[in-house]
Amino acid sequence: MTTATNQPKSNSGAGSELSTERLLHMYKQMVSIRLFEEQVNDLYTRALMPGLAHLYIGEEAVAVGICEALNRDDYITSTHRGHGHCLAKGAAPDRMFAELLGKEAGYCRGKGGSMHIADPKSGNLGANAIVGGSVGIAAGAAFSAKHLGTKQVAVCFFGEGALGQGLLYEVMNLARLWDLPVIYVCENNMYNEYTHFSETTAGEILARPAAFGIPAESVDGQDVRAIYATAKRIVDQVRSGKGPAFLLCNTYRYKGHHVGDVNREYYRAKTEEQRWMAERDPIKIFTDWITGQKLADQAKLDEIQSRAKVEIDAAAEFAIKADYPGLDEVEEDIYA
Repeated sequence: MTTATNQPKSNSGAGSELSTERLLHMYKQMVSIRLFEEQVNDLYTRALMPGLAHLYIGEEAVAVGICEALNRDDYITSTHRGHGHCLAKGAAPDRMFAELLGKEAGYCRGKGGSMHIADPKSGNLGANAIVGGSVGIAAGAAFSAKHLGTKQVAVCFFGEGALGQGLLYEVMNLARLWDLPVIYVCENNMYNEYTHFSETTAGEILARPAAFGIPAESVDGQDVRAIYATAKRIVDQVRSGKGPAFLLCNTYRYKGHHVGDVNREYYRAKTEEQRWMAERDPIKIFTDWITGQKLADQAKLDEIQSRAKVEIDAAAEFAIKADYPGLDEVEEDIYA
């Protein structure tokens, strides 16, 4: 099984072209995602949130590194583990919390919940509870962008579990045939729910897009600078009309498959989790680089984290106090 110690090394040169202000913005984005997800877990354990949520803690570098390389009007499609994607693309935490709590102020008026948040104004075409369910949506958005000549790109986030879904290969085939501006981002967090991906995924992952003639590469999913540098290059290539691309981000989820998956030792060792947290935490890796480059000291980063916590706490409190939709809305916004 893949462990924390045999991941690709960080790209030490990545991110050097970014301004300090931009780098600190990325740091705040990563911290905000983690604080948001910790708050989600708290809301669940306090029985304030109906249903389940799938936490993104440990994977923050992927969403931030990819979305920083996009324009606001570029598209993304997300997954059941999609809060990080939403926030990194520009969604407001208060409206996201409201959606999770089933409140009218939520992005889908409280009717979508954790796994169906969408924010078209920031280019987020929506999360999807179906594994691999959004790959066709991303291809459709890319098809539209190409034929309208808008120069937009579409990024399709999915987990390694989606590699077992036939729809992914159907749309990759069409994307290559039609040279669509779509980027497939596989977030390999090592586990398909409760099963290590090596037990479910035959062969090499990168061989799959290569079979369609789609350029494919991998990156350390815990290094936000390496992800950004790679994503920026790929986005520029795709935007210029060179067709689809595939990026494999090797990462790790610290928590369970969902918030109710508390005792995980029957499918992965506690020592494995502890090793990833100690050795490969994406926020710590970024923190060490920022302070090592003397772009900011720890006091400055602590200040950013404190400010982010105030914002996330206020957003959660807003959602708790917000109103539920009226009973007269029970049949509105229902399409199936």
